[in-house]
Amino acid sequence: MTDIAAFTAHLRVQLDATAALIAAVQSDAEVLAATVAAATRTAAAIQHGGTLFICGNGGSAGEATHLSGELIGPFLNKTRRPLPAIALGFDLSASTAIANDFTFDAIFARQLNALARPGDVLWALSTSGRSANIVNALNAATERGLLTVLFTGAAHSDLPAADIVLAVPSRDTPRIQELHLVLGHFMCEMIERLSV
Repeated sequence: MTDIAAFTAHLRVQLDATAALIAAVQSDAEVLAATVAAATRTAAAIQHGGTLFICGNGGSAGEATHLSGELIGPFLNKTRRPLPAIALGFDLSASTAIANDFTFDAIFARQLNALARPGDVLWALSTSGRSANIVNALNAATERGLLTVLFTGAAHSDLPAADIVLAVPSRDTPRIQELHLVLGHFMCEMIERLSV
């Protein structure tokens, strides 16, 4: 028989963990400043004709499509123009061809090399910050003159280079992803306000 009381208690533990991480981010001036900088600089790039590319693996890939959808479709403002945002990795033919003919580590970088232009922006989501395809995407974006933003977890000493790093102070993957979405929603709201 299912132990509803135990499951409910565990749910409270998970919610407490998320609330504690939200409180930690609220008091982390570096994360707050990086989030605002990423939002305003992305909005400026879009205002000047740039495109936002977003990539991630697993759950972070889901967040990439979620955030691009918020910008292409309406987020809060139902009357504003659609904003140019592309979630990389969702052209199945291109992604599987790259992974098969080259390597999975190249799937985002090769798409950036085909599509991105100087003045565009890359948001790269990786809870560890060290996934090879994310590192390669950041490198390709830098070489092409994009603004690079890395969404990651607790900062490691060997993080790849990015113009802006949003390091959520946790090593718990689900909690990091939850906060990435909170920060991403804020950024979408700011971009929407600044890009109308």
